[in-house]
Amino acid sequence: MHPIRKQRLYLVLFVVLFSSAAAGLVMYALSGNINLFFPPTDVAEGKAPVGQPIRVGGMVLDNSVQRSNDSLAVTFVLTDFKSNVTVVYEGILPDLFGEGQGAVASGKLNDDGVLVASEVLAKHDENYMPPEVADALEQSGFDHKGNAK
Repeated sequence: MHPIRKQRLYLVLFVVLFSSAAAGLVMYALSGNINLFFPPTDVAEGKAPVGQPIRVGGMVLDNSVQRSNDSLAVTFVLTDFKSNVTVVYEGILPDLFGEGQGAVASGKLNDDGVLVASEVLAKHDENYMPPEVADALEQSGFDHKGNAK
């Protein structure tokens, strides 16, 4: 093989290997930041991964909010009116968080099926519903008040 062709071959191989390594590193970095949304029914059916960051959204079940007397820990239940998911959160909840309101909790699911939340988001006015929550309620056949459609 001619020396110039040999040099070009090495250059092309180097570019291909370097590009493949860079693409692999980018994909690996992005895979750690994926945060998938699951409705409560999917979590109850075991479709949500345990120990990985996920988001669960639904309506906060009436009479389910329990606040700790000596810390900022709060336990509440998210529902899509078919299934429920218990959420444990330690921190300050959004001002508009309340029972009967839509909410999305981000965190990790433990082995008991309880979501240990690192963040809780609440809808920002009475007419707005997070798109993921609205879709989950629509799939379950209920409206935001729990009435069957």
